[in-house]
Amino acid sequence: MKYLAALVLAISLLPLSASSQQSASINGYISNAESGETLISANVDILDSRKGTSSNTSGYFALTNIEPGTHTIVATYIGFERFKQEITLEPGEKRRLDIELKPEGYQLDEVVVESQREKEDQRNIGMAQVKTEMIKKIPTAFQADVFRSLQLLPGVKAASDFSSGLYIRGGSPDQTLILLDRTTVYNPSHFFGFFSTFNPDAVKDVRLYKGGYPAKYGGRLGSVLTIYNKDGNRNEFAGSATIGMLASRVSIEGPIKNGSYMLAFRRSTLEPILAILQESNENIPESFYFWDLNGKINYDANQNNKLSLAFYSGVDDLKFPFAEDASVNLNYGNQTLSANWTHIFSENIFSNFTLTGSRYFNFPSFDIASTPFERNNNIYDFSLKGDIEYLPNNKHEISSGFWIGNLTLKLRDEFDGQETFSSRIQSQYGSLYLQDKWSISDKWSITPGLRLATFSEGNYVRLEPRLSMEYRPSNRVRLQAAYGRYNQFLTLVSNEAFTGFDVWLTTDEGVPPAYGNQYVIGAKTIPWEGYGFDVELYYRSMKNLFEPDPFLPDRAGLPYAETFRFGKGYAYGAELFFERQIGDLTGFIGYNFSVTRRKFPDFNEPVLVNGPARFYPPKYDRIHDLNVVLEYDISRRWSSTLVFNYATGQAFTQPLGRTTAFDFPTSSSNLDQLLVGRVNASRLPPYHRLDIGVSRKGTFFGIGEAEWQFQLINAYSRRNIWFYNYDLDKNPAQREDIQLLPLLPTISYTLDF
Repeated sequence: MKYLAALVLAISLLPLSASSQQSASINGYISNAESGETLISANVDILDSRKGTSSNTSGYFALTNIEPGTHTIVATYIGFERFKQEITLEPGEKRRLDIELKPEGYQLDEVVVESQREKEDQRNIGMAQVKTEMIKKIPTAFQADVFRSLQLLPGVKAASDFSSGLYIRGGSPDQTLILLDRTTVYNPSHFFGFFSTFNPDAVKDVRLYKGGYPAKYGGRLGSVLTIYNKDGNRNEFAGSATIGMLASRVSIEGPIKNGSYMLAFRRSTLEPILAILQESNENIPESFYFWDLNGKINYDANQNNKLSLAFYSGVDDLKFPFAEDASVNLNYGNQTLSANWTHIFSENIFSNFTLTGSRYFNFPSFDIASTPFERNNNIYDFSLKGDIEYLPNNKHEISSGFWIGNLTLKLRDEFDGQETFSSRIQSQYGSLYLQDKWSISDKWSITPGLRLATFSEGNYVRLEPRLSMEYRPSNRVRLQAAYGRYNQFLTLVSNEAFTGFDVWLTTDEGVPPAYGNQYVIGAKTIPWEGYGFDVELYYRSMKNLFEPDPFLPDRAGLPYAETFRFGKGYAYGAELFFERQIGDLTGFIGYNFSVTRRKFPDFNEPVLVNGPARFYPPKYDRIHDLNVVLEYDISRRWSSTLVFNYATGQAFTQPLGRTTAFDFPTSSSNLDQLLVGRVNASRLPPYHRLDIGVSRKGTFFGIGEAEWQFQLINAYSRRNIWFYNYDLDKNPAQREDIQLLPLLPTISYTLDF
């Protein structure tokens, strides 16, 4: 670890060569001219040369080793006017050039085509970016949602209409690292997992690394989701308010001296609906609400130092008397805080240092026949991370960094006032990484990387090599490949009925971390101007998967390591993505063929022979998955959106029969045993659904822009099956279809001021 730290420092402080001292350089930030928001992955090029780059997650760019003389600088970003400026550089000059891009409409097809091609240039293997505008327009039940939008991408699956969990390329939700302003979020869900905690009004950028992700990230076997909150309008006060059926939102933003601020608040508006339903139905919650608050403050100390403070807090609270002498109270939520310092050491050395804090809590309680059960579950995660980008020339982009932290997990159960279980796990973790994006030639580039990860519980140290490469035979075709080794020191015990009961556990002595390899190859093409067609193939292995053993009758008194079982798995698939970003009709079609399997002891063992366990598909294994998303601009005011989903039916375990095995010695009743087939060897019927949305833009008495949204969820009322329920009190047993969402109209009104 010391050697790797020394190597990171040495590379970060490499001096420029003598020849580069005579060359010139340009660096600066790219931002929105109207709001002052920095723009991520904006393109900067020097005309009549092959020099070019893109802005990083802070909106910063740097072009080095530029020949002295007169050059034309061009900057572009989707939906913004093209920036073009002629500058003259002296030998050795280090020019600071902060670029402001003006937003533009999409009326000119020529501009859209050009932007689309530049967008393709920034798409790396396994990576997807979702615009906040699309998140707000896509029809969803009750509420626009970040996770629901991501579930439309190939390779990302949904467990059901009632789950916003991300199942990415054969991985469970705990195999995805979720970062909000560089801070880990452990259970980002509202409304029993119906949608995520991320308010679309507060979100600036959403990026998903579905697989083969770079050495900058670690700690999860599968994927990484990064979300950045808005910085706030630096030029003028602005705001937005939305009234919806399930929840309403309000946000404000504006300038402060040398900076900006942003606040966004969202709260459920279910109380009137619950009051009406309670009059005719007793099985309705007594009370339920959720809320969340996002905020960010930015301050520019000078042109080389920027400070920001971002925070989030959210809570769900439910009181539900589900029987005459039984009730449940649920209270859970997340809190995050991140303080960031962005520092430019020189024109080619850029850095970010972030202090983060994250808390997840859930306090469920039950009262049955005046006997209470209570749980107290807390996660505290405090960390310090730093990232340094070094650009010695136009051939290399070297990045390095560290992440150290302290993780505490507390779990305490009480039954009838007596403590039945108590656990407090505290672990320190750390990692270092180093990678280099090396442009070997105009056609070839390669990105080797190495990450060293440590976890104190069990004293584990793991080395993770990463490698990606790209070959461009033409301007319209990019061939890509990636490999990575990944480790995970945490596992999630998930409750399928309600995410508020989820419990995180860690590795320890005798419980080694899970690990796996990922292999990805792909091709990204532009078949015609304004169109894109991408293909990716992947294979991933998963070993040492650890989870609590469900066959243990009693864990009390057992050593920690003996309460787990260990398994393995694999996943492979092919993803096709075709999009159109030109004209009045835009959108995409995504198709995914995938297979994922798991194997644990005592699952699917042969009945007649004591052989080894067999692989089985988890419930989220969907062989075929098709999503169609289309948007049509009817006129300047009216637009419509259509979303169609089709997926192979969910895997489930089929009951085969019931038998009376024997009599209890102390009871006059017989013991019924349910006979089941192989684990998840059967399938529910295929899932398909059509959602339609129509929006109308206008003004609100001169105060600001306004928009009505009318949506029809499940337009042809397909009653998809969630699961089967069996009534064993009847002979023969009766099967009941538990269905998902019916036909559901929704309406919302948004005012921007």
